[in-house]
Amino acid sequence: MPRPTKLRKISFVPESTYFIPAGKKMCHIEKVTLKLEELEAMRLKDLENLSQEECAERMHISRQTFQLIIDEGRKKVVEALTTGKAIDIQGGNYTYNICKYRCMDCGKEFDEALEQEDRICPSCGSSHILCTVKEKCCMKPCRKRWCNKL
Repeated sequence: MPRPTKLRKISFVPESTYFIPAGKKMCHIEKVTLKLEELEAMRLKDLENLSQEECAERMHISRQTFQLIIDEGRKKVVEALTTGKAIDIQGGNYTYNICKYRCMDCGKEFDEALEQEDRICPSCGSSHILCTVKEKCCMKPCRKRWCNKL
């Protein structure tokens, strides 16, 4: 059984998420779906001119995973541009926040996506955990019980 896909951290969602070639009608056009993490990878590398290592660190993924994501995203954009397909930006395995948590029973610290509801310590299985970087992590006021206890 394969490992579950880790959520990739993104910090940008475009206002416009659908692009079609000029002069073509939407009902007669094929589309490619560009995932939000693929767009984020291209934005960090190509617009912000970050190194591959810096990009991977910002997205909380390995350099190899970053390379796979950016290659797939660039392939989709090139396919759309060269064959006249629409680009639909949506979906993917992403999160806006990855927080640091500490288990109050065993003391282990670990990272996890903020949106994930069921949190248990990967070391001891306890559900008695707290967010340790509330002010730096949460981009909006957090109403999660583990953040409010700090």
